[in-house]
Amino acid sequence: MSGHVILVEDEENIAEAIRFLLSREGWSVDVLGDGTKVVETLQNVKPDVLILDLMLPGKSGLEVMQDLRSEQLLKDMPVLMLTARGQSRDREMAEQAGVTRFMTKPFSNSEVLTAVRDLHAQARQHRTALSPNLTDQATLAQLNRVTEV
Repeated sequence: MSGHVILVEDEENIAEAIRFLLSREGWSVDVLGDGTKVVETLQNVKPDVLILDLMLPGKSGLEVMQDLRSEQLLKDMPVLMLTARGQSRDREMAEQAGVTRFMTKPFSNSEVLTAVRDLHAQARQHRTALSPNLTDQATLAQLNRVTEV
């Protein structure tokens, strides 16, 4: 199971480590170094999962979340928020902003992989539940043709 991830992280060593880890597992990863063009990028690229640092230059992770959740097509995007600050207040603000999962740095490789896999699976289930089954649509179309004749 692999997909596409947008990673927004301004610390190059962390961004490269996560990119390498996910790429090795078959994920396609695009990296942004600040928060200014995240929503625009998501609208154009439509990834499966967003990994977002809390403290970013240009626009904080919380500001990005406000923008993201206000966009109809992006409001259900699964988001893993990373932060070096693990205070409960940060976690509460992230949850209020609509973050799907919160992770404090430092984290293990397995924690990141598990979180991304879980978020991807949840997103797939959500999309499947919202969209009608194409097979059912084809069957309905065929029945409609038969009854029209």
